[in-house]
Amino acid sequence: MTHGYDLIDISVPLADNAVSEPFPAKIEYLDHQYGGSQMQELFGVSRRDLAVSDGGGWAIEKIEAITHTGTHVDAPFHYGPLSDGRPARRIDEVPLEWCFAPGVLIDVRSLGDGDEITVDFIRRQLDEIEYVISENDIVLLQTGCDERLDSTQYFQQPGLGRDGTLWLVEQGVHVIGIDAYTIDRPFHAMKADFEKTGNGDVVWPAHFAGITSEYCQIEKLANLDKIPVRHGFLVSCLPVKIARASAAWCRAVALIPK
Repeated sequence: MTHGYDLIDISVPLADNAVSEPFPAKIEYLDHQYGGSQMQELFGVSRRDLAVSDGGGWAIEKIEAITHTGTHVDAPFHYGPLSDGRPARRIDEVPLEWCFAPGVLIDVRSLGDGDEITVDFIRRQLDEIEYVISENDIVLLQTGCDERLDSTQYFQQPGLGRDGTLWLVEQGVHVIGIDAYTIDRPFHAMKADFEKTGNGDVVWPAHFAGITSEYCQIEKLANLDKIPVRHGFLVSCLPVKIARASAAWCRAVALIPK
């Protein structure tokens, strides 16, 4: 039962050798025959003893992946050891109430590859939907990049800069999500700007803003086009509890009132 809500999956799968990952996960799928051999060794049984499963056992997977693959939540520790002048929270220290809260959807699909999502742009979008951000809102940025998930063009996206990130946090936002690889502008755009200007401030500014003001991110969301409203819905992005980690995978879901 969903208790009066329609659930929309806004996550991408953690997939083996995905083209949408600079550091792709490796997943080894171990079948029931393999599990049967493990059970025979563990329990001292024979294949014949496992008659109900025709000698088979459990299916399991071995995963080699960084925590920043698939849909995941970044903790403040990802950006640096300090945040807001205090030791930065790791993913198992992030308040759960940050990860289950009202959502607001901001459409940035009119912006192009490498464009910055500015404060003025965000304000105009909020004016269009007649919404004022409230404390603890989860802001979702809709780029449409998830439609190119199986292509190297996935990395062509707009992204936040330092000013836009800090402005959202100043409004009381603790979590910002995006349906793209990174909440920043893409790597190639930041690299080109640095080569042109020699200014290191153009590298990872939205992430590094979390050193100044504490916040979390959800990266690699999907299906934001399936959310039928711009606000008035809930977002759940509860991360896996990995001890002392900078991030963790999550099954992000939008809950739409019926």
